[in-house]
Amino acid sequence: MIESLLSQKPEISLEQVRELIDEKKRKIGAGYLTDQGALFLVAADVGVSLGNVKRANGAIKDLFVGAKDVSVVGRIMNIYPTRKFLRKDTKEEIRNRTLTIYDHESAVRVKLWDDQISLPDEARFRPGELVKISRGYVKSGFDGRPVINLSSSSQIEVLEEENASIPNIDFITIKVDDVHETRQNVVITGFVGSSPRISQYDNPRGEMTKLLQLQISNETKTRNLRTVIWNVDESKIPKIFDTNAKVRLIGVKIKEGNPQYGTGDFEIHGDEGTAFEFFGAKTDIEIMTLRVVSFGGETGKGNVACLAVDKSGKFVHLTIDSALISSPLISDSMIECVPSRIFGNSMLLYKDDSYIRGIEDEASFPKMSEFESKIKDVEISDSPYILEAIVLQSPNTTEVNTKNGELVTVSDTLIGDDTGETRLVGWRQQSSSVTNLVVGDRIRVLGATGTKGMSGKTELTLKPDSSLVKIT
Repeated sequence: MIESLLSQKPEISLEQVRELIDEKKRKIGAGYLTDQGALFLVAADVGVSLGNVKRANGAIKDLFVGAKDVSVVGRIMNIYPTRKFLRKDTKEEIRNRTLTIYDHESAVRVKLWDDQISLPDEARFRPGELVKISRGYVKSGFDGRPVINLSSSSQIEVLEEENASIPNIDFITIKVDDVHETRQNVVITGFVGSSPRISQYDNPRGEMTKLLQLQISNETKTRNLRTVIWNVDESKIPKIFDTNAKVRLIGVKIKEGNPQYGTGDFEIHGDEGTAFEFFGAKTDIEIMTLRVVSFGGETGKGNVACLAVDKSGKFVHLTIDSALISSPLISDSMIECVPSRIFGNSMLLYKDDSYIRGIEDEASFPKMSEFESKIKDVEISDSPYILEAIVLQSPNTTEVNTKNGELVTVSDTLIGDDTGETRLVGWRQQSSSVTNLVVGDRIRVLGATGTKGMSGKTELTLKPDSSLVKIT
């Protein structure tokens, strides 16, 4: 566009054009004009028409806001679900859908409207597929970057792979050890390095949605990157999501790490358009037999937190829909269940596709006594501890501001056994469990973990699925 202006106005230099663009942006105000938008106004001031350069065909990097009758070839990276919203003026329902396509050097979002939104499903688009976009037009996205919009006359067609020069998904895939800078539109492969978990949050539109958190590690487990998938589509995630499973994430961002949530290393962030590929993952969930260790009670989100152990002696964290439980689960009792999902050592039991029931004790199953520890054995780790102790001090309760600005209740006391003493801490709902203790009480601590206290010493912290039982 600048070249077109200079050819029509040879008396103006490139440096002068740049100065005129900057001046136009200063006068109009920051945030209202891109360089390209300012250039259109500069061209009008000097009597030049840029209409003859409004057509853009070829590489994605050459797209610019305002281009019409656009044709580009690329490979699909992301396929987003349909979004619905109402026009403010007419209250008419509008539907759109977004794809991300890429070529050798760049990537761009493609927005489909109304009748076009069914194309990805009808044509069974998938990541890596080669497509041609025809007769689109380019508008500015919220981030100021070009977005191809498709009208009723636009087309998307799948192309044959013969003589395709755009690299496929395998070619652009990187590994964890290849991450050295922030990047957009990344395909990365690694290994699930920690138990994934799904939690709920309110998105910027005020809608309750879910996010997936996990760690992705390299093959030697020497580097772990915190990974967050926002607005996650659970249907894309296998029902069994084991640690150490190999996974490829298609269409994510590499961002600077937040030391508040990890080591400060780079982080991987995706969204509802991110595609998952698992290699050798299990797909069928079988009936599980477990011994209940601790019944933590309601989490405040319609679920109950429970700690159990399987036949191999591995601790399992259960999140159970309250509707599935007719009576509280009792410590050291046996249950049979079919989980909805298994994430590493965590299991989710939803009321629509799961069940749980009590069963008779199995003599061959590990007993609770096999997992008991002493205070001297407690180390800083995520492993739950089971131990007996005596309360040595009256509990203390305070309110603490968390890093998120949340005001929460925290209670602590001192407990001891014949090997030593340590602090016992309960946060939020678990605070009352500690508050109810009295000096001299003999208690069984079920499922607390070893953490580093304010003084730097190791202490026991109650988790949502932990419990305290008084011994009479």
